Amino acid sequence: MSNCRIQIRVLPNAKHEGWAGMWNGTHYKVALRAPAVDGKANEALIDFLADYFHLPKRAITLVSGQTNRCKIIEISGIQNLEPPSYPSK
Repeated sequence: MSNCRIQIRVLPNAKHEGWAGMWNGTHYKVALRAPAVDGKANEALIDFLADYFHLPKRAITLVSGQTNRCKIIEISGIQNLEPPSYPSK
């Protein structure tokens, strides 16, 4: 098993939840329905990533960015990190 770190830019209070492209060419954007209040967006991000990668929530760790939209996430036990597919516009 291996660990990987990814950079994510969270878009809280979105109408739809999911991958939303790239930000500055460095961060994956993730749209979340949850508001950025009391850690709800962080919890929703962990739920979303655990579901997307079919891993338990304990495999997803918020390394930095607890109160920032830009976050570093560590994912444990992942074999192959597939880039997300984005909705066509």
